[in-house]
Amino acid sequence: MHQDRDILDNISTAIVALDSELRVVSLNVSSQDLLETSELRSVGRPARKLVARSETLVQELKQVRATRSPLARRGMPLTLLSGRDIHVDLMITPVSHSEHGISVLLELQPVDRLLRISREENLFNAQETTRAMIRGLAHEIKNPLGGVRGAAQLLARELPNEELTEYTNIIIREADRLRDLVDRLLGPHRELDSRELNVHEVLEHVHSLISAETNNQITLIRDYDPSIPEILGDRSQLIQAVLNIVRNALQAAPAIDECVITLRSRALRQFTIGSTRHRLVCRIDIEDNGPGVPSDMLQSIFMPMVTGRPEGTGLGLTIAQSIIARHGGMLECTSKPGCTRFTLYLPMEMNHA
Repeated sequence: MHQDRDILDNISTAIVALDSELRVVSLNVSSQDLLETSELRSVGRPARKLVARSETLVQELKQVRATRSPLARRGMPLTLLSGRDIHVDLMITPVSHSEHGISVLLELQPVDRLLRISREENLFNAQETTRAMIRGLAHEIKNPLGGVRGAAQLLARELPNEELTEYTNIIIREADRLRDLVDRLLGPHRELDSRELNVHEVLEHVHSLISAETNNQITLIRDYDPSIPEILGDRSQLIQAVLNIVRNALQAAPAIDECVITLRSRALRQFTIGSTRHRLVCRIDIEDNGPGVPSDMLQSIFMPMVTGRPEGTGLGLTIAQSIIARHGGMLECTSKPGCTRFTLYLPMEMNHA
């Protein structure tokens, strides 16, 4: 039995076994990945609880159970409990059990899997290019900036009138401001202080900070997967990354009557980040009900200085992306009016950092 389960868990097709009452008996690793759930959360629950708006799926399952004939559907749309829409090729097969009635085997193959992998690889490569460009630009700026500052200090010593040093002081202050801005562009300088940590403790810390900052005037929803094991990461930097994203969501709060932010965690298996396939990945969604990101900004939202606010620097998301990348992960964003979702992918292998 254990060997059979190992085989199922290494099959790329999502397979869900249902009993005669259409309750989940088991589901392999691919189905947990596809449906963004876990065995702990799903076994024993009715099939309709696997997805949102499950009426069509349940109807198909009942038809197969009643007719005892297999059924196939191509490109069937499903809405996951997280709100994400996917399309799958669906195969439902009846399995006869004389004692317990007709149970059902559900097979799902995501038709957009290759498109997703290709999109994520492009995003990962674009983020790598952006980071390389920022590092090169920062180097080119800081070198002459140091020269300008040093020259201003020397000039201040030679000026015959102390009142004229006001101008050199302005040069020095502005040079320091530009240096600090470049340092923020580069993100944290120190090495990762990687230790085993509970990612939910990170999310709970951010929850407490935001609740205090907003005087509990917004709604914060927590939807955690308790099966996620500890990961290896830098606690303070991960808190900073999540905090930057949540604060970014709060900036849209004045545009809506009630700001609702959801913190969600899920475990994904056999998931690809860039060109690396990971056995286990932690997915964190930070979702808000704001007006959404303008479509012309969505592709460049992680670039420095890209912001929709006149007073903003556009560095919060850039720094968050840099922190997640240093953990071997990836940060992406999807948005439509009423639902903007930032998704963090963090490898859970203990040797990734």
